[in-house]
Amino acid sequence: MSPIISVKNLSKTYGSGFKALNNINLDINRGEIFALLGPNGAGKTTLISIICGIANPSTGNVAIDGHDIISDYRAARSMIGLVPQELHTDAFESVWATVSFSRGLFGKPKNPAHIEKVLKDLSLWDKKDNKIVTLSGGMKRRVMIAKALSHEPKILFLDEPTAGVDVELRKGMWEVVRALQESGVTIILTTHYIEEAEEMADRIGVINKGEIILVEDKATLMQKLGSKQLTLHLQNKVDAIPSTLAAYNLELSADGREVTYNYDTKGDRTGITSLLSDLRNAGIRISDLDTKQSSLEDIFVSLVRAP
Repeated sequence: MSPIISVKNLSKTYGSGFKALNNINLDINRGEIFALLGPNGAGKTTLISIICGIANPSTGNVAIDGHDIISDYRAARSMIGLVPQELHTDAFESVWATVSFSRGLFGKPKNPAHIEKVLKDLSLWDKKDNKIVTLSGGMKRRVMIAKALSHEPKILFLDEPTAGVDVELRKGMWEVVRALQESGVTIILTTHYIEEAEEMADRIGVINKGEIILVEDKATLMQKLGSKQLTLHLQNKVDAIPSTLAAYNLELSADGREVTYNYDTKGDRTGITSLLSDLRNAGIRISDLDTKQSSLEDIFVSLVRAP
């Protein structure tokens, strides 16, 4: 199956000479949730702006389901719904009027049944006659999604969709996103909440300094780059780790009562058995131990710190 979004050799250099994107190649699969992660200034917003036809690339091209975003702009853009990070709505219009107006901007005929379905799906139906200004931040965010869905797009971009939203509302938004995916919408998500990508995404892309440094299935990424951390709780305080244990690269806690050992989950041997034996031979006794699997956040931090 051909990708619904295809980005080829895309670069963007601003008039100041700053290169925001450098030779980006990226395919987004139909019906997936794709999370794009990267630190501030990495190029996420620039990439989204070009894919959505808001900004022009310096070189390269973008195709939306086969439609070039520049030469076939209207057809390409009609397939995209964009929910920007900032909340921009006409505060004194009703929810119904705001969402209906957005549909008209794409030249779509009036379809009250579709607007009703969108508002009901987003738990906004009972707010349809309310002015935007009276809504909570979480409800305003849902209105932004409703506006983006008003013209029945096949692709939805969510730029930091839960920024400033409390944990309970955030989980509610995750349910909305899953329901949209089940209805056949392809979703591209940018987020600073790593747990959001870990919870929601099928695939994860990491962008840093204007370059895509990794694209991987979430499960494969965590298996490939994940590591486990073994924490050993000591019976007695230790002032320093004996030189005979140097090969294990152990970390001693500040109070001298815990030792941490990092090991690769994909390795044939973890080294734990020999470590425990060598600790015993060094006279270090253990009272307890526990393990921790590295999270997506740990992986992300290690990737963007890499030279």
